Amino acid sequence: MRQKLKVSLLVWNLSTNDGFVRASLLKKVLLKLGYEVQIFGFLFGKELYKAISSEDQVYSVRGSNYPDFLKSISKILKIIDGDILYAIKPQPASFGVALLKKLYSKIPVILDIDDWELSWYGGDEWHYRPTLKQLARDLLKSDGALRNPCHPLYVKWIESLVSSADAVTVHTKFLQQRFGGTFVPNGKDTSLFDPARYDAESSRNRYGLSEYRILMFPGAPRPYKGLEDVLIALDKINQPDLRLVIVGGSPYDDYDQQLQQKWGHWIIKLPNYPGDIMPDLVAAAHIVVVPQRDTLETRAQFPLKLTDGMAMAKPVLSTRVGDIPQILGNTGYLVEPACPEQLAEQIQLIFQNLESANQQGIKARERCVEYYSIEAMASVLKLVIARL
Repeated sequence: MRQKLKVSLLVWNLSTNDGFVRASLLKKVLLKLGYEVQIFGFLFGKELYKAISSEDQVYSVRGSNYPDFLKSISKILKIIDGDILYAIKPQPASFGVALLKKLYSKIPVILDIDDWELSWYGGDEWHYRPTLKQLARDLLKSDGALRNPCHPLYVKWIESLVSSADAVTVHTKFLQQRFGGTFVPNGKDTSLFDPARYDAESSRNRYGLSEYRILMFPGAPRPYKGLEDVLIALDKINQPDLRLVIVGGSPYDDYDQQLQQKWGHWIIKLPNYPGDIMPDLVAAAHIVVVPQRDTLETRAQFPLKLTDGMAMAKPVLSTRVGDIPQILGNTGYLVEPACPEQLAEQIQLIFQNLESANQQGIKARERCVEYYSIEAMASVLKLVIARL
């Protein structure tokens, strides 16, 4: 018999960070609680997401469109062998597969919701009302829309089955109000993200940033994340030693290239790095910027970049969107969304009073350790699993 309970984490697409980042964080929490943990998922792209290393020990099955996807489902069901199945996101390829496994194995299923998936398509306003001709095309053509396992119609169906999970975890109050469940925040490994282990000047030298005052965005650019507002703010300030450092790039489209073409003189783009290198990168920042715009998508999100900056005791400049003011408490700097003028004002204020801003950063780390550390997440998740 197995000495430890085993948890199988199921990610819908291991070719992107969409689900894997949250899964790897939950894996750390579950390991902290003494469980055996493995990550399973489908590969809808050409290769695994670049930040996934061999040490992550993920088990992938090639994804595809229907009807071939049914074979992929059959393969993954055979290799998932946990005592508990933890599905990341209410996606057909994660929660849908988990419910199938539960049907015949009776193992309990936890669903983690870290985004409102339907918000990407317009939320409650989205409806699928095809003509008979369109329905036939979507179903029967080789590239028909309904051949895609992640079509919003299937996402809508899956969201209606959330109550079929034995437990639900969410990471924002917005999601909790919509789906219920237990609040398990997007925490951080505060022993890894510990400013005492890094020297900011050395980090800046290492990445060629020592000549500049650095605003850092440690994530993938997308229009709703508000980087254009920061770049417009830098145009307004117009001080030549300021730079916006973007770590990684967009795995979704060419949006980061569009930013580069228009504002390349303000941007330094660094490549993707493994998770254990990220604290060293964040150490190089003077300010961590999380300038979310106010959209359906962002109201449901808990940006991981917040706890990147908080854990590393950096001044965090963000916007009044969703849970962000509650996450930061009184430890960050907040402006209205889509307001470059306010961003410009706060950037200048922070640099004019950098010592005071760094003291705010220290308070942010203390708050992160108390509420958003792996240990804080573990204390909540332990109770969730105990109730199964």
